[in-house]
Amino acid sequence: MCGIVGYAGTGNAAGEILAGLRRLEYRGYDSAGMALWNAETRRLDVVKSVGKIDSLEKRLKKELPATRSAYAMGIGHTRWATHGAPTPANAHPHVSDNGAFAVVHNGIIENYQTLKKRLAADGFSFKSETDSEVIAHLIQQCYEDDLTRAVSAALKNIKGTYGIVVISNLHPGVIVAARKGSPLAVGICRDKTIIASDISAIVQHTDRVIFLEDNDILTASANDIEVMSLNNIPISREMTHIDWDIEQIEKNGYKHFMLKEIYGQPEAIADATRGRLLEDEGSSKLDGMQMSAGEMASVDRVLILGCGTSLYSGMIGKYFFEDFADIPTEVQQSAEFRYRNPIIGDKTCVIALSQSGETADTLAAVREAMRKGATVLSICNVVGSTIARETGRGVYLHAGPEVGVASTKAFTCQLAVLAMMALRFGRTHRLSLQRGEEIVQSIRRLPEYIRAVLEQKNAIRKIAEKYAQFKNAFFIGRGYMYPAALEGALKLKEISYVHAEGYHAAELKHGPIALLGSDVPVVGLVPKIPGYDKTLSNLQESKARKSPVIAIATEGDRHIMEHCDDAIFIPECPEFISPTCAVVAEQLLAYYVAEKLGCEIDQPRNLAKSVTVE
Repeated sequence: MCGIVGYAGTGNAAGEILAGLRRLEYRGYDSAGMALWNAETRRLDVVKSVGKIDSLEKRLKKELPATRSAYAMGIGHTRWATHGAPTPANAHPHVSDNGAFAVVHNGIIENYQTLKKRLAADGFSFKSETDSEVIAHLIQQCYEDDLTRAVSAALKNIKGTYGIVVISNLHPGVIVAARKGSPLAVGICRDKTIIASDISAIVQHTDRVIFLEDNDILTASANDIEVMSLNNIPISREMTHIDWDIEQIEKNGYKHFMLKEIYGQPEAIADATRGRLLEDEGSSKLDGMQMSAGEMASVDRVLILGCGTSLYSGMIGKYFFEDFADIPTEVQQSAEFRYRNPIIGDKTCVIALSQSGETADTLAAVREAMRKGATVLSICNVVGSTIARETGRGVYLHAGPEVGVASTKAFTCQLAVLAMMALRFGRTHRLSLQRGEEIVQSIRRLPEYIRAVLEQKNAIRKIAEKYAQFKNAFFIGRGYMYPAALEGALKLKEISYVHAEGYHAAELKHGPIALLGSDVPVVGLVPKIPGYDKTLSNLQESKARKSPVIAIATEGDRHIMEHCDDAIFIPECPEFISPTCAVVAEQLLAYYVAEKLGCEIDQPRNLAKSVTVE
């Protein structure tokens, strides 16, 4: 979840690390800090602060004893509190007892209490409540003139997950990094090395990146890098070319990244589908799946895994696979899958959904599915991410970087890719050429449909401002609209902190209806698809209990205002396209509610973009 930046080079390390940390602000954090090698004193200068990067920058200007040109190596970190409250003492970097080693850490040290007791008995003192501080003391304890070997020896004592970067005043110009379960990438630059937990902090320097894998340990300087195993065996890691550019992670005139990404969805979906639709064959071309027609034809069960927004896109994907391919499909929350004893047959295809490709629970579920012999595909947005690498086959979204914590374009691109994947499976099963051609044509029109929703922005904004004062809300839908209702409720609660719940419309009267009243608006998803009449009845039930009703309905529905107080219209489109359009409307609704309430939209409290711990 937290952000890491390490720098070894020439010039202003503090400025380079600050710039990198700003690129990682979207991941969520509550404190920040930096450790820098001072060439004048030959010591490590450490500055920490609670709050935003601006606060850290002010403290750096005030507290650094040397000019910035004296610092050519350092590490920085943005922390999202787990062990211990957000305080300067708990902020990273953590420094060893003798002041010689500084470490930043993402992940969880499961046995830190045992290690802490042992180290305290050996005379080490602790200044924080964190699990991470034990790493710095372990490195000091293991040190025998070789920094890399000391880090390796220290990590062999640790149980849990980590992405760490270490510097020492005993080794000027040398920076050491290691990972297990928490991502780290290394930028291949000229006259400097950048290490970060996310490529967003690297793309301003280079488009060439090496991704560390579990149990890798990296030793780097400004002009050299070496990757080894924890047992000191040299390892070769492939360089990856990143096709993102710096403009993609700038706001470009938008008030928030989230709004930019909502409006970027037509182009993102066009990129996600470009070159992948085969109209003449009524199919799709997804080479990354690496499955022959025969292998797909033999699949008799699909299992989709995900968390949060990815779970809801998987629930819509279930409809795609069952409607297009006649394949029984199950959707499971990734953490639930890994902690039960799932039944996996030799004809089961598992699809793992993760925007970041680093989601800890989904990664663990992927590993469990592979151990059980399943065919595992991944759908990720981040090239070179751990899930993409470990599955070895799947489909990249090509949605470009998504900076807003609340997912928008990654979600709708997941739906587009799931539809193309289900279409491809369907054409190896019973889906006819004619029906396949119709599906292809509808997917091609997705950007057009979304633009039509975005044109409703002024009407949606007025509705959002009208209902922004309410503290609770329900979202209801049937069929394809049920997962869309769940996603709409999630978006509202994520960025506006309004308590919102999504329900299948038929479940309303099985308990939740008891909560309805004039202070609980209901957002009803009622496009003209199967289940329309029954959902209208649910809206009437809500109105009868004095709940204000907002309908998301098909454009041209002349009777919808008889059943609601306000309406948002989406274009008339095929049933399988409708959830994408409805969700875009919900994204705008949530955005404008949050804007009216003055919320910090891109970085909601307590949330992080990539959940890399359980």
